[in-house]
Amino acid sequence: MAEAERIIGTPDSAGAEEPAAASDETVAADETATPDDGTAAPEERPRGRRRIVALFVVAVLAYLLDLGSKMLVVAKLEGHEPIQVIGDLLRFDAIRNPGAAFGMGEAFTIIFTCIAAAVIVVIIRLARKLYSLPWAIALGLLLGGALGNLTDRIFRSPGVFEGAVVDFIAPAHFAVFNLADSAIVCGGILIVILSFRGLDPDGTVHKD
Repeated sequence: MAEAERIIGTPDSAGAEEPAAASDETVAADETATPDDGTAAPEERPRGRRRIVALFVVAVLAYLLDLGSKMLVVAKLEGHEPIQVIGDLLRFDAIRNPGAAFGMGEAFTIIFTCIAAAVIVVIIRLARKLYSLPWAIALGLLLGGALGNLTDRIFRSPGVFEGAVVDFIAPAHFAVFNLADSAIVCGGILIVILSFRGLDPDGTVHKD
Protein backbone atom coordinates (compact mmCIF):
# COMPACT_ATOMS: atom_id res chain seq x y z
CA MET A 1 0.00 0.00 0.00
CA ALA A 2 2.80 2.40 0.83
CA GLU A 3 4.44 1.57 -2.46
CA ALA A 4 1.19 2.30 -4.33
CA GLU A 5 0.74 5.64 -2.57
CA ARG A 6 4.29 6.54 -3.47
CA ILE A 7 3.73 5.72 -7.14
CA ILE A 8 0.40 7.59 -7.30
CA GLY A 9 1.81 10.65 -5.53
CA THR A 10 4.83 10.99 -7.78
CA PRO A 11 3.12 13.05 -10.54
CA ASP A 12 1.71 15.50 -7.96
CA SER A 13 5.14 15.98 -6.43
CA ALA A 14 6.69 16.60 -9.80
CA GLY A 15 3.95 19.09 -10.63
CA ALA A 16 4.56 20.93 -7.36
CA GLU A 17 8.22 21.30 -8.15
CA GLU A 18 7.60 22.78 -11.58
CA PRO A 19 5.72 25.93 -10.36
CA ALA A 20 8.46 26.48 -7.81
CA ALA A 21 11.03 26.38 -10.58
CA ALA A 22 8.89 28.71 -12.67
CA SER A 23 8.58 31.04 -9.70
CA ASP A 24 12.34 31.16 -9.35
CA GLU A 25 12.67 32.03 -13.04
CA THR A 26 10.06 34.81 -12.66
CA VAL A 27 11.95 36.32 -9.73
CA ALA A 28 15.17 36.22 -11.71
CA ALA A 29 13.48 37.90 -14.66
CA ASP A 30 12.03 40.58 -12.37
CA GLU A 31 15.46 41.28 -10.91
CA THR A 32 16.94 41.90 -14.35
CA ALA A 33 14.00 43.99 -15.61
CA THR A 34 14.05 47.78 -15.50
CA PRO A 35 12.19 49.00 -12.39
CA ASP A 36 8.89 50.65 -13.18
CA ASP A 37 9.09 53.24 -10.39
CA GLY A 38 8.53 56.34 -12.51
CA THR A 39 12.24 57.19 -12.80
CA ALA A 40 13.66 57.94 -16.22
CA ALA A 41 16.00 55.51 -17.90
CA PRO A 42 19.69 56.49 -17.67
CA GLU A 43 19.84 57.53 -21.31
CA GLU A 44 16.82 59.86 -20.86
CA ARG A 45 18.12 61.80 -17.87
CA PRO A 46 20.86 63.85 -19.61
CA ARG A 47 18.33 64.79 -22.32
CA GLY A 48 15.92 66.05 -19.68
CA ARG A 49 18.59 68.03 -17.88
CA ARG A 50 19.67 69.73 -21.10
CA ARG A 51 16.14 70.97 -21.71
CA ILE A 52 15.83 72.32 -18.17
CA VAL A 53 19.16 74.10 -18.50
CA ALA A 54 18.01 75.61 -21.81
CA LEU A 55 14.83 76.90 -20.16
CA PHE A 56 16.73 78.65 -17.37
CA VAL A 57 19.42 80.00 -19.70
CA VAL A 58 16.76 81.63 -21.90
CA ALA A 59 14.94 82.90 -18.79
CA VAL A 60 18.09 84.43 -17.30
CA LEU A 61 19.04 86.10 -20.59
CA ALA A 62 15.55 87.54 -21.04
CA TYR A 63 15.48 88.72 -17.43
CA LEU A 64 18.93 90.35 -17.54
CA LEU A 65 18.20 92.11 -20.83
CA ASP A 66 14.95 93.47 -19.43
CA LEU A 67 16.49 94.50 -16.12
CA GLY A 68 19.48 96.15 -17.76
CA SER A 69 17.36 98.06 -20.25
CA LYS A 70 15.08 99.35 -17.48
CA MET A 71 18.01 100.49 -15.35
CA LEU A 72 19.46 102.34 -18.34
CA VAL A 73 16.11 103.94 -19.17
CA VAL A 74 15.56 105.11 -15.58
CA ALA A 75 19.09 106.52 -15.37
CA LYS A 76 19.35 108.16 -18.80
CA LEU A 77 15.88 108.66 -20.25
CA GLU A 78 13.37 109.17 -17.47
CA GLY A 79 12.56 112.87 -17.12
CA HIS A 80 14.02 113.67 -20.56
CA GLU A 81 12.59 114.10 -24.03
CA PRO A 82 11.80 110.90 -25.96
CA ILE A 83 14.44 109.57 -28.33
CA GLN A 84 13.34 109.16 -31.95
CA VAL A 85 14.67 105.80 -33.15
CA ILE A 86 12.96 105.39 -36.55
CA GLY A 87 11.43 108.74 -37.43
CA ASP A 88 7.84 108.88 -36.27
CA LEU A 89 7.48 105.08 -36.36
CA LEU A 90 9.43 104.21 -33.20
CA ARG A 91 10.74 106.14 -30.23
CA PHE A 92 12.02 105.46 -26.71
CA ASP A 93 9.87 107.16 -24.10
CA ALA A 94 10.15 106.28 -20.40
CA ILE A 95 6.86 105.87 -18.57
CA ARG A 96 5.70 104.09 -15.40
CA ASN A 97 2.90 101.61 -16.00
CA PRO A 98 0.89 100.37 -12.97
CA GLY A 99 -1.22 98.05 -15.16
CA ALA A 100 -0.56 94.91 -17.13
CA ALA A 101 1.27 94.58 -20.44
CA PHE A 102 0.74 97.47 -22.84
CA GLY A 103 -0.81 99.65 -20.14
CA MET A 104 -4.00 97.64 -19.61
CA GLY A 105 -5.77 97.25 -16.26
CA GLU A 106 -4.18 99.98 -14.19
CA ALA A 107 -6.58 99.37 -11.29
CA PHE A 108 -5.56 95.72 -10.83
CA THR A 109 -1.85 95.96 -10.06
CA ILE A 110 -1.92 93.49 -7.15
CA ILE A 111 -3.93 90.97 -9.18
CA PHE A 112 -1.43 91.11 -12.03
CA THR A 113 1.38 90.64 -9.52
CA CYS A 114 -0.28 87.48 -8.17
CA ILE A 115 -0.86 86.18 -11.71
CA ALA A 116 2.80 86.71 -12.61
CA ALA A 117 3.90 84.85 -9.47
CA ALA A 118 1.52 81.97 -10.26
CA VAL A 119 2.84 81.73 -13.83
CA ILE A 120 6.39 81.47 -12.51
CA VAL A 121 5.45 78.65 -10.12
CA VAL A 122 3.63 76.73 -12.88
CA ILE A 123 6.58 77.02 -15.28
CA ILE A 124 9.05 75.82 -12.65
CA ARG A 125 6.85 72.81 -11.85
CA LEU A 126 6.42 71.99 -15.54
CA ALA A 127 10.19 72.11 -16.05
CA ARG A 128 10.55 68.73 -14.34
CA LYS A 129 8.82 67.04 -17.31
CA LEU A 130 10.42 69.15 -20.03
CA TYR A 131 12.07 67.22 -22.89
CA SER A 132 11.37 69.57 -25.82
CA LEU A 133 13.86 72.29 -26.77
CA PRO A 134 11.25 74.54 -28.48
CA TRP A 135 9.07 74.31 -25.37
CA ALA A 136 12.11 75.11 -23.22
CA ILE A 137 12.71 78.28 -25.25
CA ALA A 138 9.05 79.29 -25.09
CA LEU A 139 8.75 78.70 -21.35
CA GLY A 140 12.10 80.40 -20.77
CA LEU A 141 10.83 83.53 -22.51
CA LEU A 142 7.66 83.47 -20.41
CA LEU A 143 9.62 82.92 -17.21
CA GLY A 144 12.16 85.66 -17.91
CA GLY A 145 9.47 88.15 -18.90
CA ALA A 146 7.31 87.37 -15.87
CA LEU A 147 10.29 87.71 -13.55
CA GLY A 148 11.25 91.02 -15.15
CA ASN A 149 7.88 92.66 -14.59
CA LEU A 150 7.45 91.00 -11.19
CA THR A 151 10.72 92.60 -10.07
CA ASP A 152 9.26 96.00 -10.89
CA ARG A 153 6.04 95.15 -9.04
CA ILE A 154 7.97 94.27 -5.89
CA PHE A 155 10.78 96.83 -5.78
CA ARG A 156 9.57 99.97 -7.54
CA SER A 157 7.34 102.72 -6.19
CA PRO A 158 4.68 103.24 -4.96
CA GLY A 159 5.11 100.09 -2.87
CA VAL A 160 5.67 96.35 -2.60
CA PHE A 161 3.40 94.38 -4.97
CA GLU A 162 2.02 97.70 -6.27
CA GLY A 163 5.08 98.96 -8.11
CA ALA A 164 4.76 100.50 -11.56
CA VAL A 165 6.54 98.74 -14.42
CA VAL A 166 9.04 100.70 -16.50
CA ASP A 167 7.98 100.83 -20.16
CA PHE A 168 9.92 102.61 -22.89
CA ILE A 169 9.42 101.06 -26.34
CA ALA A 170 6.85 103.28 -28.05
CA PRO A 171 5.82 102.36 -31.62
CA ALA A 172 3.56 104.76 -33.48
CA HIS A 173 -0.15 104.19 -32.82
CA PHE A 174 0.54 101.46 -30.28
CA ALA A 175 0.92 101.07 -26.51
CA VAL A 176 4.29 101.55 -24.82
CA PHE A 177 5.92 98.31 -23.63
CA ASN A 178 9.24 96.82 -22.51
CA LEU A 179 11.46 93.83 -23.25
CA ALA A 180 9.70 91.69 -20.63
CA ASP A 181 6.38 92.24 -22.43
CA SER A 182 8.07 91.30 -25.71
CA ALA A 183 9.47 88.09 -24.21
CA ILE A 184 6.06 87.12 -22.82
CA VAL A 185 4.32 87.74 -26.15
CA CYS A 186 6.98 85.86 -28.15
CA GLY A 187 6.85 82.93 -25.71
CA GLY A 188 3.06 82.83 -25.91
CA ILE A 189 3.07 82.87 -29.71
CA LEU A 190 5.63 80.05 -29.79
CA ILE A 191 3.51 77.96 -27.41
CA VAL A 192 0.47 78.43 -29.67
CA ILE A 193 2.50 77.30 -32.69
CA LEU A 194 3.85 74.25 -30.86
CA SER A 195 0.36 73.33 -29.69
CA PHE A 196 -1.03 73.51 -33.22
CA ARG A 197 1.81 71.31 -34.43
CA GLY A 198 0.99 68.74 -31.74
CA LEU A 199 4.32 68.94 -29.90
CA ASP A 200 4.02 68.42 -26.15
CA PRO A 201 6.48 69.65 -23.49
CA ASP A 202 7.67 66.07 -22.91
CA GLY A 203 8.84 65.85 -26.52
CA THR A 204 6.05 63.60 -27.80
CA VAL A 205 3.97 64.49 -30.84
CA HIS A 206 0.25 63.85 -30.86
CA LYS A 207 -2.26 64.07 -33.70
CA ASP A 208 -5.91 64.99 -33.19
